[in-house]
Amino acid sequence: MRKFNHKASVKCCLIVTLSMSMIACINYEPAVLIPAITLSAEDISLRSDQPGSGVDFGLDVSLNESDSLANVEILPGIRVRSVSNNSVADSAGIRVGDIILSIDGIASNNPDILLAAQENTDADTELKFRVRRNTTVFETGLTGRLRGGNSAPIELFRIDPLASRAAYQTQLINIAGRSGMAAARIVEIYPKSPLLVAEIGIDDIVVALNEVEVNSAQGLVNDLNQNKALGESVIFSIFDGETISNKTVKLWDPGRRISRLSLGPVLQYNSSLSPKRSNLNILDFWLFSLYEYNQIEEEKSHSLFGIFNFISDYGELTEEQN
Repeated sequence: MRKFNHKASVKCCLIVTLSMSMIACINYEPAVLIPAITLSAEDISLRSDQPGSGVDFGLDVSLNESDSLANVEILPGIRVRSVSNNSVADSAGIRVGDIILSIDGIASNNPDILLAAQENTDADTELKFRVRRNTTVFETGLTGRLRGGNSAPIELFRIDPLASRAAYQTQLINIAGRSGMAAARIVEIYPKSPLLVAEIGIDDIVVALNEVEVNSAQGLVNDLNQNKALGESVIFSIFDGETISNKTVKLWDPGRRISRLSLGPVLQYNSSLSPKRSNLNILDFWLFSLYEYNQIEEEKSHSLFGIFNFISDYGELTEEQN
């Protein structure tokens, strides 16, 4: 008959309980801060003003109020409150404080006159501005610039700065008897991209992700950032113009680090990345700790029994005036 070793059993249970307690009190966070990104809509407009919505003279005007606080009156003309640098108005010699009396022969006694002139004028039409500066009245011609610039912005690509660290363009391809199938062509690959490890390069065409068609460049970016986890392995279906091959890609992984570890009064550890901070307590007896360590950014402090303290950080050079 075997003799039961009660002490050994109790010791084993204590070790297991202690180990499980430590594991239960350990929290993990990403080792690298993950920036937040806002995903674009499938269809977007890059212009703040639609074509045909008028021109801009680079002027900000208001009612021409008298300077007398005792007797405020609205005088003829509109007062120039600001002129944008290198604008049409700036080149035409209009300055802050000038009074615009008329625009192309139409009396301008309200700022709405200027707004109407900008809305209903194209970039090839010159308007005559009659302007008063102090007691001098002069006339100058202004040809407005199209709002938003003279050339429309052109979309280059849709970018995934996190999961795959690459940029894509939507491209229509013909494959397996299907014409006009939408896919995502890789146009740029950035450092530390997991595509490089998978031997996927620029101009490769991504047809599907985990056997689900991507449908567009934005569709691929959305799927990678909404439905997949960082560090997850996914399958890119790549079309080379003739055949489709599947390649496994492990998405960018920020890594993990211990952010909190707690073992009763024996040991307490906490850390954060933003701001960069860490704290360690050994044998914390509420009023004092046997040893305490704190780091905030580059400043570090050590404390023993709450009596012996040492702080180290970067010094700052200052210039003394003689």
